[in-house]
Amino acid sequence: MTPEEKIAALGIILPEPPAPLGAYLPILRSGNLLFLSGLLPVREGRLVKTGKLGAGLDEREGAELARTVAINALAIVKGYLGELGHVKRCVKVTGYVASASGFTGQAAVLNGASEFLVQIFGDPGRHARAAVGVAELPMDSPVEIEFIFEISGI
Repeated sequence: MTPEEKIAALGIILPEPPAPLGAYLPILRSGNLLFLSGLLPVREGRLVKTGKLGAGLDEREGAELARTVAINALAIVKGYLGELGHVKRCVKVTGYVASASGFTGQAAVLNGASEFLVQIFGDPGRHARAAVGVAELPMDSPVEIEFIFEISGI
């Protein structure tokens, strides 16, 4: 199955790529690498939820938000490449989790994005990763994630 077929089998329709929320490029190609700017859990132009993990949001909710970010990332990649079959592998994911004092479940939150990428790409979806707890994120977002993908055939 193609990545698009796997996404459809999960009942997911890739959204229109979210517009940048500032003065930056949402995606930049350098050689055979695609760098995606930090993405927030946005749906239809609005944050799905706001707040901090460990203060009103739990790890399960955070993981679902991270999955939403990964879906948006694939929408951006598909919009740029035309099809996700050109993705050779996910190289790196860096996630920032707005964390209340004492919250240490950042890795569990980022699993929402990581596990989704493996569902779609199989072993090439496995990646290096950092999960970082931070005090605040733009627009009171609970998570922000950057992605690096290797591409081929284009």
